[in-house]
Amino acid sequence: MESDSANRNMRHLIELFEARKKLSEEEEGAVNTVVIETDQERQKMNKIFHGSEVEHTATVHSPAADLESLIERLERVTSRLERLPVLRAHTPTPPCSPAPSAAGDVPPVFQSTTIIETDNMSINGYQDLMQGPLLTYLELSKQIGGDIATHANLVNDAFQEQFRYIQLATSRSKPSQAEEMQLLAPTSEKISSIQQYREKNRASPFFNHLSAISESIPALGWVAVSPTPAPYVKEMNDAGQFYTNRVLKEWKEKDKTHVDWCRAWVQLLSDLQAYVKQFHTTGLVWSGKSAGAPPPPPPAGGLPPPPPLPEVDFASAPADDRSALFAEINKGEAITSSLRKVTSEMQTHKNPQLRQGPAPFKAAAPKVPTKALPTPGAGVLPDKPPVFSRDGKKWLIEYQKGNSNLVVENAEMNNVVYMFRCRDSALTVRGKINGVVLDSCTKCAVVFDNLVSSVEFVNCQSVQMQVSAVR
Repeated sequence: MESDSANRNMRHLIELFEARKKLSEEEEGAVNTVVIETDQERQKMNKIFHGSEVEHTATVHSPAADLESLIERLERVTSRLERLPVLRAHTPTPPCSPAPSAAGDVPPVFQSTTIIETDNMSINGYQDLMQGPLLTYLELSKQIGGDIATHANLVNDAFQEQFRYIQLATSRSKPSQAEEMQLLAPTSEKISSIQQYREKNRASPFFNHLSAISESIPALGWVAVSPTPAPYVKEMNDAGQFYTNRVLKEWKEKDKTHVDWCRAWVQLLSDLQAYVKQFHTTGLVWSGKSAGAPPPPPPAGGLPPPPPLPEVDFASAPADDRSALFAEINKGEAITSSLRKVTSEMQTHKNPQLRQGPAPFKAAAPKVPTKALPTPGAGVLPDKPPVFSRDGKKWLIEYQKGNSNLVVENAEMNNVVYMFRCRDSALTVRGKINGVVLDSCTKCAVVFDNLVSSVEFVNCQSVQMQVSAVR
């Protein structure tokens, strides 16, 4: 009897374990309760098992095989419960805090615009350009941070402004020259702000990066170039490669991100050139659709418009009337009766003075002052005070005008002379130095004794150099 009772208790305990296993698989939230109850039930099972074993030593019962099978079954269920991941003790993972930005307090670089679903291939091509190489350049600029990230914000604004201009071109006819200059003003202002940011941050450690963008960003002016805008984009891309090569030389052993940054910018302008060549080969394409504009008035001195012909219902007219009408038309009287005869005094080939005024076949073009997009080079010298100073190993000579007595003395072999935005000036360098750079100078000359490295001319016009050292 006692053995039967132990067997019943054992079966009950096994059924309880199996029910608890199913409950643990369905309700993951009750893990701790299942573990506690499982431990309590395991203690009960041990008491029942050991008690029945002690009592069974005195009595031998025939269903011993059932007891062993129950024990094996209990062990299998226990081992399966212990292997369940739900019953293992675990602690909740704390929420991950966002990683600090490498650029400090620099705002996010790229504010992406909503993709416009359209069948216009020009708009789709420019959207692919912005979502592809432009986005890559902006993300790399954000990784570097600092002045580069801020500068990239301005570049993104310029591309966004040009995208709006291209959208406008797909919805209307080409504007007049005066209106076109007004529509291009926002893009021109964005380009100017990019170049001014470089001028205000000449002491930046990323000055070569800023210069590479500033020298090539006028490529966005292709919308005002015809009939060959694509070669113009390539020309601007080449103008910035002088500084991208400097960045590659300086950072290729330090940080690969800067190398990828240079390649992304060059690739962006190359893709822009391909886009222009494909969709705007001879200039920006306007849709030709007019927004309900009234027809132009007839020019002064021209012939008056012919009177409208009377509407005739040929179907309802009698046969005799139709025959008479066609006979009159064949004579030409109905058409030419209202026209004025052109005398010899009104003929322009006999009176050349009549060609000075507006003619019926040619409208006088309005003379409107044009505002060109900024282009690289010396341009107009800004009204800034001249600079002649030494900053460590670098001699800075800037905004000199009409000064032919610029002399650098006591220069050392590791010094560099940097001459920027000077006009009608001459520089003499005495001693052996590392190198000389003339940037955006016009009608300037430099005379030096000897150089360790080289002399460089960047965006200069009418410059000369001379070596005075005798070997």
